[in-house]
Amino acid sequence: MSALTLVGHQLRYDQKAFWRNPAAVFFTVMFPVVVFLILAVVFDGSTVNVDGGIEATTYYVPAIMALSVISATMQTLAMTLVIAREDGRLKRGRGTPLPAWVFIAGRIGNSIVVTVLMLALLAAIGGVLYSVPFPWERLPEMLVTLAIGAACFCCLGIALTAAIPSQDAAAAIVNALLLPLYFLSGIFIPEDELPGGVIDFANHFPVRPFFEAFFQSYVPGTGPAIAWHELLVVGIWGVAGLLLAIRFFRWTPRSG
Repeated sequence: MSALTLVGHQLRYDQKAFWRNPAAVFFTVMFPVVVFLILAVVFDGSTVNVDGGIEATTYYVPAIMALSVISATMQTLAMTLVIAREDGRLKRGRGTPLPAWVFIAGRIGNSIVVTVLMLALLAAIGGVLYSVPFPWERLPEMLVTLAIGAACFCCLGIALTAAIPSQDAAAAIVNALLLPLYFLSGIFIPEDELPGGVIDFANHFPVRPFFEAFFQSYVPGTGPAIAWHELLVVGIWGVAGLLLAIRFFRWTPRSG
């Protein structure tokens, strides 16, 4: 059986396991949608003073899309891999003929599929309910931005598993890291309403640069179609995550 066929089988399995888990589906897929609808209802009709002023709904579509990418990659991978590690599934999987990289590729592929579906859903909701146009003319640049961001956050999610000691701690640690960055990076609160220096601080972490790069690719007139400077920061974090994952990722439970 070829490597590509093995990855396909593993991806189908991970997809079935994901969609049969209601809690995972809600917090990964529906939670960003709920957050967007709440923000859209609260701020509908108002203007965000970013790049000369844009409608709040136009601002929050790419903002929650960026959140969705991080949620489906870094957050989901970190939590599901820790759970699988601690209940022994990773250890048992290492005892089978399935190559380790195929297992990881299946998990990453599942995250990418979920990411694409979430972005399509948010784009449809934004377009139908709030007349936020989809930037078809910038689709190639947007896909490049998404590919770099998704790859880097997948690496960070796998690396983060080394810092999570147990299943019970997984959600707490991941959310404790990401939720403050969402607020500080302008995803929930536009940068014009944040205190001075907050964005400068957030620029040192990957969430803000990725959001800024994706925002510029999604909303024409707010910057270059591909914000290479921002993606460079994301890429540096991704390479660091990859090196840490190679060095510290483990297949056996922390307890044994």
